Amino acid sequence: MDVLLTNVRIASMRGDTDAAYGELDADAIGFSDGCVGWIGRGAEIASGRAPATRLDCAGRWLTPGLIDCHTHLVYAGNRAREFELRLSGATYEDIARTGGGINATVTATRAASEDELIAQALPRLRALVAEGVTTIEIKSGYGLDLESERKMLRVARALGSLVPVTVRTSLLALHAVPPEFVGRADAYVAFACDELIPAAAREGLADAVDGFCEGIGFTAAQIDRAFATARGHGLAVKLHAEQLSNLGGAALAAHHRALSADHLEYLDEDGVMAMAAAGTVAVLLPGAYFYLRAKRPPPIAALRKHQVPIAIASDHNPGTSPYSSLLLMLNMACSAFRLTPEEALAGVTRHAARALGMARSHGTLALGKAADAVLWDIAHPAELAYSYGTHRPAAIFRAGQVTKLH
Repeated sequence: MDVLLTNVRIASMRGDTDAAYGELDADAIGFSDGCVGWIGRGAEIASGRAPATRLDCAGRWLTPGLIDCHTHLVYAGNRAREFELRLSGATYEDIARTGGGINATVTATRAASEDELIAQALPRLRALVAEGVTTIEIKSGYGLDLESERKMLRVARALGSLVPVTVRTSLLALHAVPPEFVGRADAYVAFACDELIPAAAREGLADAVDGFCEGIGFTAAQIDRAFATARGHGLAVKLHAEQLSNLGGAALAAHHRALSADHLEYLDEDGVMAMAAAGTVAVLLPGAYFYLRAKRPPPIAALRKHQVPIAIASDHNPGTSPYSSLLLMLNMACSAFRLTPEEALAGVTRHAARALGMARSHGTLALGKAADAVLWDIAHPAELAYSYGTHRPAAIFRAGQVTKLH
């Protein structure tokens, strides 16, 4: 045994227990070879199984490592000026249609080198990791040409070697129509299917393909073509859907057995039922909801009714959710969407893992799963959603190794 934690309360976040937060009837947990190797009572440890490292947790709570399953972490520049415009009355759509929004970041990102993109992304990533994030998804989508998209994905992969975090990447091939394809959206979709997706798959740069199904993004038919191409290249799919209107994106995502459909403020019950049947996770993004001052929350009651797994993510991006705190998203999810603290924590552990296709190895504390865990100096797990800015991990473990210890 490499590491043994004793005198600890374990919120396993497993869904197969009636105990709140999946609390286990155990006060010790052991990590071996990067995985959870033993769970039980500290008094049961035999001398022959003495760990290399023993940590008395003094009654603290242990949760799985947090998972941020939707971010746009790699980009150049910022859009603070657009923030001012929005406060003066401009809408997200207004800004996008006058050359701002996503395409403003595309221009800056195309001009940046890989080293510059890494330097700008590292502080954002380190802020998330400092709060207990041990796995993160990073999307491309601010390059929108072959070389720039490949550059973004290489940077995302490189970040995982610079910071103690597991990185999953998504090729956000259909994010916006780039300037050189204005008025020729179908031609851009053809380019994405013929060039972008095959290259990302061939070079092993992407774990999934994503898209933006919206009036200012792409139609369901265009997304359908991209997803069929992605599936043909062995890549998983996921979708930004029903954020500003209902174009049937969630049902389309479910048709392609998508890992997740994300945002979902305008999701209807037919879409919910399609997601439930397909096992597609609903990823809610309260940061963007708050930042855009949206008025229509996702249909939480329908998602609960049809037992669709609900994940929560930061959606860190320069235009609509410039937040580098997953703990803040827990509070927002409870305050704005009326999730319970337990649902919110499941949303950044068990269900977030499922949204990345990692449920077999991550997201809960169970024998044989990754030894990614966070030790918290709290009296109850609800505190993680209850307040913001007062909780920092006492220790963070990734693959069984301590990466941070206070």
